[in-house]
Amino acid sequence: MTSVSPPTGQGPLARREARLAWSLLLPTLTAVFLVVALPLLAVFWISFKPVQLADLRAPVPIVKESLRGRPKVAGDEGEWEFRLRNSSPKALISGVTFTDVLPEGLTLGAVPEPCTITGQQLTCDFGDLEGGQRHRIRIPVTLTTDAPDVAATEPTVTGSADNILTNFTFSLENFARIFDGDEFWHVLYVTLFYTIFGTIGALVMGLFAAMLLNKSFRGQGILRGLYLFPYVAPVIAVAFTWVTLFDPFSGSANALLVQMGVVETPINFFGQRPLALIMVTVFEIWRYFPLSFLFILARMQSIDTDMYEAADMDGASPFQKFWYLSLPMLLGILSVLFLLRFIWTFNKFDDIFLLTGGNAGTRTLTVNVYEQAFAVSNIGAGAAVAVVIFACLIGFSVFFFKYMSREEGL
Repeated sequence: MTSVSPPTGQGPLARREARLAWSLLLPTLTAVFLVVALPLLAVFWISFKPVQLADLRAPVPIVKESLRGRPKVAGDEGEWEFRLRNSSPKALISGVTFTDVLPEGLTLGAVPEPCTITGQQLTCDFGDLEGGQRHRIRIPVTLTTDAPDVAATEPTVTGSADNILTNFTFSLENFARIFDGDEFWHVLYVTLFYTIFGTIGALVMGLFAAMLLNKSFRGQGILRGLYLFPYVAPVIAVAFTWVTLFDPFSGSANALLVQMGVVETPINFFGQRPLALIMVTVFEIWRYFPLSFLFILARMQSIDTDMYEAADMDGASPFQKFWYLSLPMLLGILSVLFLLRFIWTFNKFDDIFLLTGGNAGTRTLTVNVYEQAFAVSNIGAGAAVAVVIFACLIGFSVFFFKYMSREEGL
């Protein structure tokens, strides 16, 4: 008989190697899931729930006990007080009961409803506790010993509540609230304006800077280092500098414009529409063009110079050499930079928040996430806006790879 060997990649050795490879990748995959996938799934989950900031704390019944009347010695009378409240202002807690053991040295008087005393154990059954509801139970007591320790035993509290974060009740209320009215579409327009012009401006400025430094001259290293300053400087420092520089009352830019006669009164660059949006976009271009500059310069220096020498011999102009030789070789890195910068700028929050706080027509989707989740305390609406951001970036990425992506050298 002729033995038939298994196909390549399906033998016992290949299967053992595959299992070993997956076992080695398992820690990395687990870390990626915990750091990336799990928070993303949590955002999707919360976006379909009307979750407020107060709902993040699970509703529980809280009981505090104290001995009122300050009885000190045997024979003194006082009150054993229990204060019960629902920690949630909205959620209902069902089956609320608490039990406590009678401390040594106390004799109880009449026990009010809904409490009963059995031996040394006090039991109170409150049933359902509405959101924010409170109860106060006071039981007359008489001391049989001096200074009894009331806090020696802690009351045991029971009760169950429906947690809005973990139940399986979903709704489209958050998304309906987001898309209701013209506010969302204005925010989306501001985001696209800021992202598109900020991305293209950073690429063009980076390309121009790379062309200027694509020559060898004295002080080239120092100039390159200066070009990197906007990108490596702390964002809070440069944002504060810009706000101070363009301040309408004490800013140097306004003082210079007024003294030169360009304007009659100071301009509120970061406080009026549409100038504020233009200024934050210019700040985005200035701050992040060094990243494009580094990648483009590295690619330009790897291009073979023989093509340029042949073009010089044919009498090509500098523009022709750039358009027909340099640009086709740079399309690959430019497309990658455009994709990365578009995604990063679309998700940018700190720059706009530090410059304008989202005021004067500069509120983007990421600022809207912050305002919905924390300023308005609507966590669900903030998560819904984050889901919209995710969907927009997924749609852009699909469109980019299908229609805009370019291979190197094409």
